Amino acid sequence: MRRLIAFCLVGLALALSPLHDAHAQAARRAEPVRLAAQRPGQVDVYILSFGLWGPQSVFESEAKGAARVLEAQLDAKGRSIVRFNTKRRAGATPESLLAAATAAGQAVDPAEDIVVLVLTSHGGPDGIGLVAGQDARLVTPRDVRTLLDRTRAQHRVLIVSACYSGVFARELADARTLVITAAAADRPSFGCRDGATWTYFGDAFFNKALRGERRLDVAFERARGLVTQRERREGFDPSNPQIAGGSQVLERLGAR
Repeated sequence: MRRLIAFCLVGLALALSPLHDAHAQAARRAEPVRLAAQRPGQVDVYILSFGLWGPQSVFESEAKGAARVLEAQLDAKGRSIVRFNTKRRAGATPESLLAAATAAGQAVDPAEDIVVLVLTSHGGPDGIGLVAGQDARLVTPRDVRTLLDRTRAQHRVLIVSACYSGVFARELADARTLVITAAAADRPSFGCRDGATWTYFGDAFFNKALRGERRLDVAFERARGLVTQRERREGFDPSNPQIAGGSQVLERLGAR
């Protein structure tokens, strides 16, 4: 387990350039994105799913898979954007993340619709890493708040699959922002192996629990049990996935 924790932390040491320094430049270079229009009088869900760590393919796979499952379960066909980095391609850059959030902001009815933001990467106590080619940055709760605010949606869901991702629940959760994380703020999560389809949390939450349960909070409780069982079976200390805030979001999703 020590080697896995060290890997996460050493990886994050690469990501020293803060994301918010790129915001002004990103706004100027934002790429156009097309999304289906929102339907007046109906709560539509828009999904932004980002695999941030290029050197390992599991994050690309998880970002794609999460978007597919969420799109199917939340009736969001045509309303999702997936961006990811690979060993050869920089697709989830600060510019493309901000462009996606801006596109969602242009499509939603801010008071009516919901935006779901998924981030999957390596994590550390201060945030998660973004590695796109030679560009390595730290994505902090402040940066993620900027992305969420740019969508203009008043009701938001943030799902973070990374070590120590509970820091995002601590900083961002409120009645209109539901935050789900793969680990507590002081715990690593597991399964970030190159070539894997899912991390442990991604497999439990998106691939297993959410396929059979549309309520995010109910799916989370099942996924937390599955993750804990797997970690104990394989000799790891529990990552202690977190859920916080979002009472108004869950009410709106339930009303759909």
